[in-house]
Amino acid sequence: MDCVIYQEQTGACEKIDAREEDGGCQGTLDRLAVLKPDEFAWIRMDDPREDELQRLGEYLKLHPLAIEDAAQAHQRPKQERYGDVLAVAVKTLWFVEQTADVETGEVMIFLGPSFALTVRHGANDPTAEAARRLTDVPQMARLGPVSVLHTVTDVIVDDYAQAAAQVRTDLTDLERCVFSPARDDLTARIYALKREVVEFRDAVQPLVPVVQHFAAPHDDWPQQIVPYFRDVADHLTRTDTEVRALDDLLASVLDAHLAKVGTWQNDDMRRISAWAAILAIPTMVAGIYGMNFAHMPELDWRYGYPCALAAMALGAGWLYRAFRRNGWL
Repeated sequence: MDCVIYQEQTGACEKIDAREEDGGCQGTLDRLAVLKPDEFAWIRMDDPREDELQRLGEYLKLHPLAIEDAAQAHQRPKQERYGDVLAVAVKTLWFVEQTADVETGEVMIFLGPSFALTVRHGANDPTAEAARRLTDVPQMARLGPVSVLHTVTDVIVDDYAQAAAQVRTDLTDLERCVFSPARDDLTARIYALKREVVEFRDAVQPLVPVVQHFAAPHDDWPQQIVPYFRDVADHLTRTDTEVRALDDLLASVLDAHLAKVGTWQNDDMRRISAWAAILAIPTMVAGIYGMNFAHMPELDWRYGYPCALAAMALGAGWLYRAFRRNGWL
Protein backbone atom coordinates (compact mmCIF):
# COMPACT_ATOMS: atom_id res chain seq x y z
CA MET A 1 0.00 0.00 0.00
CA ASP A 2 1.17 3.51 -0.86
CA CYS A 3 -0.41 6.71 0.42
CA VAL A 4 0.35 10.22 -0.80
CA ILE A 5 -1.15 13.38 0.69
CA TYR A 6 -1.69 16.25 -1.79
CA GLN A 7 -2.27 19.87 -0.91
CA GLU A 8 -4.90 21.34 -3.19
CA GLN A 9 -3.62 24.91 -2.91
CA THR A 10 0.01 24.22 -3.81
CA GLY A 11 -0.11 20.78 -5.41
CA ALA A 12 2.68 19.62 -3.09
CA CYS A 13 2.65 15.98 -2.03
CA GLU A 14 3.70 14.06 1.07
CA LYS A 15 4.29 10.31 0.89
CA ILE A 16 3.22 8.19 3.84
CA ASP A 17 5.07 4.95 4.52
CA ALA A 18 2.33 2.33 4.85
CA ARG A 19 4.55 -0.74 4.46
CA GLU A 20 4.65 -1.74 8.11
CA GLU A 21 6.15 -4.92 9.49
CA ASP A 22 2.77 -6.25 10.65
CA GLY A 23 1.37 -5.78 7.13
CA GLY A 24 -1.30 -3.39 8.40
CA CYS A 25 -2.34 0.08 7.32
CA GLN A 26 -2.39 1.86 10.67
CA GLY A 27 0.07 4.51 9.51
CA THR A 28 -2.23 5.45 6.65
CA LEU A 29 -5.29 5.50 8.89
CA ASP A 30 -3.55 7.73 11.43
CA ARG A 31 -2.58 10.21 8.74
CA LEU A 32 -6.05 10.18 7.22
CA ALA A 33 -7.48 11.05 10.62
CA VAL A 34 -5.64 14.39 10.67
CA LEU A 35 -6.24 15.49 7.06
CA LYS A 36 -6.63 19.23 6.68
CA PRO A 37 -9.54 20.73 4.70
CA ASP A 38 -7.21 21.66 1.83
CA GLU A 39 -5.63 18.17 1.61
CA PHE A 40 -6.66 14.90 0.03
CA ALA A 41 -5.11 11.45 0.11
CA TRP A 42 -4.40 9.06 -2.74
CA ILE A 43 -4.15 5.50 -1.46
CA ARG A 44 -2.76 2.92 -3.90
CA MET A 45 -3.28 -0.79 -3.23
CA ASP A 46 -1.79 -3.50 -5.46
CA ASP A 47 -3.44 -6.94 -5.22
CA PRO A 48 -4.39 -6.25 -1.59
CA ARG A 49 -5.31 -8.82 0.99
CA GLU A 50 -9.02 -9.01 1.69
CA ASP A 51 -8.65 -8.14 5.37
CA GLU A 52 -6.51 -5.10 4.59
CA LEU A 53 -9.01 -3.88 1.99
CA GLN A 54 -11.90 -4.54 4.36
CA ARG A 55 -10.26 -2.55 7.15
CA LEU A 56 -9.50 0.43 4.94
CA GLY A 57 -12.94 0.27 3.33
CA GLU A 58 -14.67 0.38 6.67
CA TYR A 59 -12.60 3.40 7.70
CA LEU A 60 -13.42 5.22 4.45
CA LYS A 61 -17.08 4.16 4.80
CA LEU A 62 -17.15 2.36 1.48
CA HIS A 63 -20.23 0.37 0.61
CA PRO A 64 -19.83 -3.40 1.22
CA LEU A 65 -20.70 -4.09 -2.43
CA ALA A 66 -17.96 -1.70 -3.54
CA ILE A 67 -15.44 -3.49 -1.32
CA GLU A 68 -16.58 -6.83 -2.70
CA ASP A 69 -16.15 -5.61 -6.30
CA ALA A 70 -12.66 -4.33 -5.53
CA ALA A 71 -11.66 -7.62 -3.93
CA GLN A 72 -13.01 -9.92 -6.66
CA ALA A 73 -11.63 -7.92 -9.62
CA HIS A 74 -14.00 -9.38 -12.19
CA GLN A 75 -16.03 -6.30 -13.07
CA ARG A 76 -16.91 -4.84 -16.42
CA PRO A 77 -16.00 -1.16 -16.92
CA LYS A 78 -18.63 0.82 -15.05
CA GLN A 79 -19.31 3.63 -12.62
CA GLU A 80 -21.48 3.50 -9.53
CA ARG A 81 -22.16 6.00 -6.80
CA TYR A 82 -22.56 5.01 -3.16
CA GLY A 83 -23.58 8.15 -1.31
CA ASP A 84 -20.76 10.65 -1.69
CA VAL A 85 -18.30 8.00 -2.95
CA LEU A 86 -17.88 7.36 -6.69
CA ALA A 87 -16.68 3.87 -7.67
CA VAL A 88 -15.23 3.34 -11.15
CA ALA A 89 -14.06 0.02 -12.59
CA VAL A 90 -11.60 0.18 -15.50
CA LYS A 91 -9.91 -2.65 -17.37
CA THR A 92 -6.16 -2.35 -17.84
CA LEU A 93 -4.77 -3.82 -21.04
CA TRP A 94 -1.38 -4.53 -22.57
CA PHE A 95 -0.01 -6.45 -25.54
CA VAL A 96 2.51 -9.29 -25.14
CA GLU A 97 4.68 -9.34 -28.26
CA GLN A 98 6.21 -12.80 -27.63
CA THR A 99 2.83 -14.54 -27.71
CA ALA A 100 0.77 -11.90 -29.58
CA ASP A 101 -1.72 -11.98 -26.68
CA VAL A 102 -3.77 -9.17 -25.21
CA GLU A 103 -3.62 -9.40 -21.41
CA THR A 104 -6.06 -7.60 -19.15
CA GLY A 105 -6.19 -6.52 -15.54
CA GLU A 106 -8.40 -4.22 -13.53
CA VAL A 107 -8.27 -1.01 -11.51
CA MET A 108 -11.02 0.07 -9.14
CA ILE A 109 -11.02 3.80 -8.42
CA PHE A 110 -12.91 5.23 -5.45
CA LEU A 111 -13.37 8.97 -5.08
CA GLY A 112 -14.53 10.57 -1.86
CA PRO A 113 -14.61 14.16 -0.66
CA SER A 114 -11.05 13.96 0.67
CA PHE A 115 -9.56 10.78 -0.74
CA ALA A 116 -8.92 8.71 -3.83
CA LEU A 117 -8.42 4.97 -3.52
CA THR A 118 -7.12 2.80 -6.36
CA VAL A 119 -7.12 -0.99 -6.12
CA ARG A 120 -5.10 -2.70 -8.84
CA HIS A 121 -5.21 -6.31 -10.02
CA GLY A 122 -2.96 -7.66 -12.78
CA ALA A 123 0.63 -7.36 -13.93
CA ASN A 124 0.30 -3.92 -15.51
CA ASP A 125 0.38 -0.96 -13.07
CA PRO A 126 -0.99 2.27 -14.58
CA THR A 127 -1.16 3.93 -11.17
CA ALA A 128 2.64 4.20 -10.98
CA GLU A 129 2.77 6.21 -14.21
CA ALA A 130 -0.27 8.21 -13.10
CA ALA A 131 1.45 9.11 -9.82
CA ARG A 132 4.53 10.25 -11.73
CA ARG A 133 2.43 12.47 -14.01
CA LEU A 134 0.56 13.95 -11.08
CA THR A 135 3.87 14.74 -9.38
CA ASP A 136 5.30 16.32 -12.55
CA VAL A 137 2.18 18.47 -13.05
CA PRO A 138 1.29 19.76 -9.54
CA GLN A 139 -1.41 22.08 -10.87
CA MET A 140 -3.50 18.99 -11.66
CA ALA A 141 -3.37 17.93 -8.01
CA ARG A 142 -4.93 21.25 -7.08
CA LEU A 143 -8.19 20.03 -8.63
CA GLY A 144 -8.69 17.53 -5.83
CA PRO A 145 -9.34 13.76 -5.84
CA VAL A 146 -10.92 13.90 -9.30
CA SER A 147 -7.44 14.59 -10.70
CA VAL A 148 -6.51 11.03 -9.72
CA LEU A 149 -9.45 9.66 -11.71
CA HIS A 150 -8.41 11.68 -14.74
CA THR A 151 -4.72 10.78 -14.56
CA VAL A 152 -5.31 7.04 -14.08
CA THR A 153 -7.87 6.82 -16.91
CA ASP A 154 -5.59 8.89 -19.14
CA VAL A 155 -2.71 6.44 -18.63
CA ILE A 156 -4.98 3.44 -19.25
CA VAL A 157 -6.41 4.94 -22.44
CA ASP A 158 -2.88 5.68 -23.67
CA ASP A 159 -2.07 2.01 -23.10
CA TYR A 160 -5.14 1.10 -25.13
CA ALA A 161 -3.86 3.13 -28.06
CA GLN A 162 -0.43 1.49 -27.92
CA ALA A 163 -1.95 -2.00 -27.77
CA ALA A 164 -4.25 -1.20 -30.70
CA ALA A 165 -1.26 -0.13 -32.80
CA GLN A 166 0.54 -3.40 -32.00
CA VAL A 167 -2.55 -5.46 -32.85
CA ARG A 168 -2.85 -3.62 -36.16
CA THR A 169 0.79 -4.46 -36.95
CA ASP A 170 0.08 -8.14 -36.31
CA LEU A 171 -3.03 -7.94 -38.46
CA THR A 172 -1.06 -6.37 -41.31
CA ASP A 173 1.46 -9.23 -41.18
CA LEU A 174 -1.42 -11.69 -41.13
CA GLU A 175 -2.96 -10.08 -44.20
CA ARG A 176 0.31 -10.45 -46.10
CA CYS A 177 0.40 -14.16 -45.24
CA VAL A 178 -3.22 -14.67 -46.26
CA PHE A 179 -2.77 -13.11 -49.68
CA SER A 180 0.67 -14.59 -50.35
CA PRO A 181 1.11 -17.48 -52.84
CA ALA A 182 2.05 -19.85 -50.00
CA ARG A 183 -0.52 -22.47 -49.12
CA ASP A 184 -0.40 -22.16 -45.33
CA ASP A 185 -3.45 -22.83 -43.18
CA LEU A 186 -3.78 -19.66 -41.06
CA THR A 187 -7.26 -20.33 -39.68
CA ALA A 188 -6.07 -20.99 -36.12
CA ARG A 189 -3.81 -17.93 -36.13
CA ILE A 190 -6.59 -15.66 -37.42
CA TYR A 191 -9.05 -17.01 -34.89
CA ALA A 192 -6.57 -16.52 -32.04
CA LEU A 193 -6.01 -12.88 -32.99
CA LYS A 194 -9.75 -12.31 -33.36
CA ARG A 195 -10.27 -13.71 -29.86
CA GLU A 196 -7.72 -11.20 -28.52
CA VAL A 197 -9.47 -8.36 -30.35
CA VAL A 198 -12.80 -9.42 -28.83
CA GLU A 199 -11.18 -9.25 -25.38
CA PHE A 200 -9.81 -5.83 -26.33
CA ARG A 201 -13.24 -4.67 -27.44
CA ASP A 202 -14.87 -5.88 -24.22
CA ALA A 203 -12.44 -3.72 -22.25
CA VAL A 204 -12.77 -0.56 -24.36
CA GLN A 205 -16.38 -0.45 -25.52
CA PRO A 206 -18.16 -0.33 -22.11
CA LEU A 207 -15.74 2.36 -20.90
CA VAL A 208 -16.74 4.85 -23.62
CA PRO A 209 -20.06 6.00 -22.06
CA VAL A 210 -18.42 6.11 -18.63
CA VAL A 211 -15.69 8.52 -19.73
CA GLN A 212 -18.14 10.54 -21.82
CA HIS A 213 -20.19 11.02 -18.66
CA PHE A 214 -17.09 12.34 -16.90
CA ALA A 215 -16.55 14.79 -19.78
CA ALA A 216 -19.81 16.55 -18.90
CA PRO A 217 -19.84 19.26 -16.20
CA HIS A 218 -20.53 18.10 -12.64
CA ASP A 219 -21.56 20.33 -9.76
CA ASP A 220 -19.20 18.63 -7.29
CA TRP A 221 -16.18 18.72 -9.64
CA PRO A 222 -13.97 21.67 -10.62
CA GLN A 223 -14.91 22.99 -14.04
CA GLN A 224 -11.23 23.04 -15.03
CA ILE A 225 -11.18 19.23 -15.16
CA VAL A 226 -13.84 18.99 -17.90
CA PRO A 227 -11.54 19.71 -20.89
CA TYR A 228 -9.08 17.08 -19.64
CA PHE A 229 -11.80 14.44 -19.51
CA ARG A 230 -12.96 15.49 -22.97
CA ASP A 231 -9.46 14.83 -24.23
CA VAL A 232 -9.48 11.36 -22.65
CA ALA A 233 -12.93 10.67 -24.09
CA ASP A 234 -11.73 11.70 -27.55
CA HIS A 235 -8.73 9.35 -27.38
CA LEU A 236 -10.90 6.53 -26.07
CA THR A 237 -13.51 7.00 -28.80
CA ARG A 238 -10.78 6.93 -31.43
CA THR A 239 -9.36 3.72 -29.98
CA ASP A 240 -12.84 2.18 -29.77
CA THR A 241 -13.40 2.99 -33.45
CA GLU A 242 -10.06 1.42 -34.36
CA VAL A 243 -10.80 -1.73 -32.36
CA ARG A 244 -14.17 -2.08 -34.08
CA ALA A 245 -12.43 -1.67 -37.44
CA LEU A 246 -9.85 -4.31 -36.47
CA ASP A 247 -12.62 -6.71 -35.49
CA ASP A 248 -14.46 -6.17 -38.79
CA LEU A 249 -11.24 -6.45 -40.77
CA LEU A 250 -10.31 -9.69 -39.03
CA ALA A 251 -13.70 -11.12 -39.94
CA SER A 252 -13.05 -10.15 -43.57
CA VAL A 253 -9.55 -11.65 -43.45
CA LEU A 254 -10.98 -14.89 -42.06
CA ASP A 255 -13.60 -14.98 -44.83
CA ALA A 256 -10.92 -14.31 -47.44
CA HIS A 257 -8.72 -17.06 -46.06
CA LEU A 258 -11.59 -19.56 -45.99
CA ALA A 259 -12.43 -18.60 -49.58
CA LYS A 260 -8.78 -19.15 -50.49
CA VAL A 261 -8.81 -22.55 -48.79
CA GLY A 262 -11.94 -23.38 -50.79
CA THR A 263 -10.13 -22.34 -53.96
CA TRP A 264 -7.22 -24.64 -53.05
CA GLN A 265 -9.64 -27.50 -52.57
CA ASN A 266 -11.30 -26.77 -55.92
CA ASP A 267 -7.90 -26.70 -57.62
CA ASP A 268 -7.01 -30.04 -56.05
CA MET A 269 -10.31 -31.55 -57.11
CA ARG A 270 -9.84 -30.29 -60.69
CA ARG A 271 -6.35 -31.79 -60.83
CA ILE A 272 -7.62 -35.10 -59.47
CA SER A 273 -10.52 -35.08 -61.93
CA ALA A 274 -8.20 -34.19 -64.85
CA TRP A 275 -5.79 -37.02 -64.06
CA ALA A 276 -8.69 -39.41 -63.59
CA ALA A 277 -10.00 -38.46 -67.05
CA ILE A 278 -6.53 -38.85 -68.59
CA LEU A 279 -6.09 -42.30 -67.06
CA ALA A 280 -9.61 -43.32 -68.12
CA ILE A 281 -8.63 -43.76 -71.78
CA PRO A 282 -5.77 -46.25 -71.18
CA THR A 283 -7.92 -47.99 -68.59
CA MET A 284 -10.81 -48.28 -71.07
CA VAL A 285 -8.66 -49.65 -73.92
CA ALA A 286 -6.84 -52.06 -71.63
CA GLY A 287 -10.15 -53.16 -70.16
CA ILE A 288 -11.69 -53.84 -73.53
CA TYR A 289 -8.78 -55.94 -74.76
CA GLY A 290 -8.54 -57.69 -71.43
CA MET A 291 -11.97 -59.30 -71.75
CA ASN A 292 -10.41 -62.33 -73.55
CA PHE A 293 -13.17 -62.92 -76.10
CA ALA A 294 -12.20 -65.31 -78.93
CA HIS A 295 -13.37 -63.05 -81.73
CA MET A 296 -12.02 -59.53 -81.25
CA PRO A 297 -10.56 -57.19 -83.93
CA GLU A 298 -6.82 -57.01 -84.34
CA LEU A 299 -6.05 -59.86 -81.96
CA ASP A 300 -4.07 -61.64 -84.65
CA TRP A 301 -2.63 -58.49 -86.22
CA ARG A 302 1.12 -58.09 -85.89
CA TYR A 303 0.91 -54.38 -85.07
CA GLY A 304 -2.19 -54.51 -82.86
CA TYR A 305 -0.34 -54.20 -79.56
CA PRO A 306 1.80 -51.18 -80.62
CA CYS A 307 -1.27 -49.51 -82.10
CA ALA A 308 -3.22 -50.02 -78.87
CA LEU A 309 -0.39 -48.44 -76.88
CA ALA A 310 -0.21 -45.59 -79.38
CA ALA A 311 -3.96 -44.99 -79.11
CA MET A 312 -3.67 -44.88 -75.31
CA ALA A 313 -0.77 -42.43 -75.45
CA LEU A 314 -2.42 -40.17 -78.04
CA GLY A 315 -5.74 -40.04 -76.16
CA ALA A 316 -4.06 -39.34 -72.83
CA GLY A 317 -1.76 -36.76 -74.40
CA TRP A 318 -4.64 -34.95 -76.08
CA LEU A 319 -6.57 -34.75 -72.79
CA TYR A 320 -3.46 -33.60 -70.90
CA ARG A 321 -2.95 -30.77 -73.41
CA ALA A 322 -6.61 -29.73 -73.20
CA PHE A 323 -6.62 -29.68 -69.39
CA ARG A 324 -3.28 -27.85 -69.38
CA ARG A 325 -4.67 -25.19 -71.70
CA ASN A 326 -7.74 -24.70 -69.50
CA GLY A 327 -5.68 -24.36 -66.33
CA TRP A 328 -6.74 -27.60 -64.71
CA LEU A 329 -3.17 -28.89 -64.57
